[in-house]
Amino acid sequence: MHRIIMRMQLDCSSWRQSSGCGSVSISIAHQQYLYSSSSFLAMRRRRRTCRPLMIRVDKDAKAAAVAMENKDQLRRRGVRKCECHDLYDVLVPYTDAWKWQKFLVEGRSATLETKADLVDSVAILQHPSVYTMGTRSSERFLHFDKQSPPFELHRTERGGEVTYHGPGQLVMYPILNLRFYKMDLHWYLRSLEEVVIRAIWSACGIRASRIDGLTGVWIGDQKVAAIGVRVSRWITYHGLAVNVDVDIAPFKNIVPCGIANKSVGNILSLLELGLTSGLQHEFLFRDTGGNYSFEIEASKINDAKALLKVIHQCLMDEFSEVFEVELVVPTLAGPVSSS
Repeated sequence: MHRIIMRMQLDCSSWRQSSGCGSVSISIAHQQYLYSSSSFLAMRRRRRTCRPLMIRVDKDAKAAAVAMENKDQLRRRGVRKCECHDLYDVLVPYTDAWKWQKFLVEGRSATLETKADLVDSVAILQHPSVYTMGTRSSERFLHFDKQSPPFELHRTERGGEVTYHGPGQLVMYPILNLRFYKMDLHWYLRSLEEVVIRAIWSACGIRASRIDGLTGVWIGDQKVAAIGVRVSRWITYHGLAVNVDVDIAPFKNIVPCGIANKSVGNILSLLELGLTSGLQHEFLFRDTGGNYSFEIEASKINDAKALLKVIHQCLMDEFSEVFEVELVVPTLAGPVSSS
């Protein structure tokens, strides 16, 4: 196996609430391994102590045991259940996922008068190439004729401007009744951002962040996750999209999310850039002032499938923790095309 030694210095002030620590700096020296001849660096951190946790991608039994322990803890706390449709490696046509979301929302809305409590749902999947627009999206952000788009183009009920979905991008669609969480749209958006920020750190050891006044998640000045939601009678749908190994070229046909002065990136490219070039990665810690350096014995990191698997698992884990839900096997059909 290839061996990677990473040294980093992190500012832990952002972990004050979860760990109880003050604004301190710590130095972490730890050894990691690439999981195959063409794999990637996977890092996890153990919350409450700011210590990293190393996990082998192929140790499914250990991961399952940890997941079961977490589920037992959630069950004892009496938290809500959320049916999880795990289709992370499936390309689901956008219209099928869209119809599925609206079907669930309509069903939950119909039970509000009777105060029936239907279980929440979340789906994680990928889409074939498609452009989507929000309710009030401006067509001036399209660099093509909407009558002959390069890919499918749909105007939806969500907020936000135009974006692109495609293979290599993980999309999460939570269908939650915010009456059982917090009836606050801003809280919900910040919570979705928190899920992504934690997942990227857990999976890759990269510190992602927010930008004041903008919705989404960023690594330096590159946007790696977009968020666009709709809330109807406090029931959520649409959601978030994380660029893991998605092709960036289709984003050039639009002004992504209507933000012209920022670029779009994907996580795998950032990992490859850092681990193969030996750069100091000041962009990763630009906001914290920390130092970041690598000592590398591997020549290339390009295992996109493994990265998708790990990030998707981290997204589900962090979603469960941030929203304090227990993810369970679904009883209803998921958003898979019948064709």
